[in-house]
Amino acid sequence: MIDYDLDEDGSVLLSSIVNSPIASVISNPRLPDNPIIAVNQAFCDLTGYGDDEIVGRNCRFLAGPATEPWLTERIRQGTRDRKPTLVEILNYKRDGQPFRNAVLVAPVFLPDGELEYFIGSQVELDQDAVGPSSSRHHHAVEVVRTLSPRQREVLQQIAAGYRSKQISFNLGLSEKTVKMHRALILDKIGTHNIADAIRLAVEAGL
Repeated sequence: MIDYDLDEDGSVLLSSIVNSPIASVISNPRLPDNPIIAVNQAFCDLTGYGDDEIVGRNCRFLAGPATEPWLTERIRQGTRDRKPTLVEILNYKRDGQPFRNAVLVAPVFLPDGELEYFIGSQVELDQDAVGPSSSRHHHAVEVVRTLSPRQREVLQQIAAGYRSKQISFNLGLSEKTVKMHRALILDKIGTHNIADAIRLAVEAGL
């Protein structure tokens, strides 16, 4: 894995994707063309590209002749609006093989509310997977149902890209309470990775 120009908070974010089994990248919208600045091994394994071929490029390099332009535009609109966006789109691996995958792009904000990074992740879909009826959506909904109402609120805030201090302010909770809920959420989801929690929240429709 290669990464560069990650500040201290970025390093924490990086650690949230490094061991994830989900193909993930981090991009920096403060640089021209929002380039990828970090990538995990799962992303390299999925796409067939080496990390040195990925870092420094915009994620659209995975697009090809049959990639749906309206879905590409939906992702662009999500980044412009700074909102989590999940689409099922046709992309291409390094060897030219097309594959349909569920692409998530979600913002991450600094404590002062400024946009810091985007987390991107991809899950290759089975041929018979269809949008909201996919097994991943149903699984995510079932997991979210096990959370308390307050935990769902915290998870929604996490998925929106907010840090603990911001969530504390938004929900009127102490930062310690927010961190306690976050730990319980990750335990129920069965992950230590915030990036995985964000994806599950968006897949569930939060």
